[in-house]
Amino acid sequence: MIKRLIGEAFLKVAGWRVDGERPPVDRYVIIAAPHTSNWDMPFMLAFAFIYDIPVKWMGKHTLFEGPKGTFFKWLGGMPIVRHRPGGVVGQMVEAFADNEALVLMVPAEGTRSHVDYWKSGFYHIARAADVPVVLSYLDFGKKVGGIGPALKMTGDITADMNKIRAFYAGKQGFRPENVGVIRLREEDVEDVLEHDASDPEELDRLAGSL
Repeated sequence: MIKRLIGEAFLKVAGWRVDGERPPVDRYVIIAAPHTSNWDMPFMLAFAFIYDIPVKWMGKHTLFEGPKGTFFKWLGGMPIVRHRPGGVVGQMVEAFADNEALVLMVPAEGTRSHVDYWKSGFYHIARAADVPVVLSYLDFGKKVGGIGPALKMTGDITADMNKIRAFYAGKQGFRPENVGVIRLREEDVEDVLEHDASDPEELDRLAGSL
């Protein structure tokens, strides 16, 4: 209740409104876009507080060493070991398998600067774990943000990304010039659908840096 009040107060002062409903599922990957400035974080936290979504995020395992590790885990951090067999995708698939409720925030753009491709980690994790991708957004032009649809990733990457592109079309970031191209590098790789979707290490290679 306290977090919700904090979130509502923050958005009221900022003059923003909330759009959409809390996802009706307990296990999913959530992406937020467009990501163009440091202002995105407090707004995303405010919306998470209002929707009561216990978001988890990935961090290098060394970040969680010592006393600070407890704090970062309290903030929702999940330690990952990049060189572990199975890679990052494999570790997140295991996490979904081991938890009845898990909301994993994966940065699709990966940076606040303009990019020509989104990072595809969110796609491969969701598909391998058989969980939906929930689309959340911040539109600084209209001062509205919230939760969109929960989409199942089918393996037809272009068709899936067309739905994502349609949802985010016209939504304005804090710095519009930094909004990246909503496209995965895999869409330009002719044989990508021939890769084994059950092999986490191969998916890690395709996804690149998460």
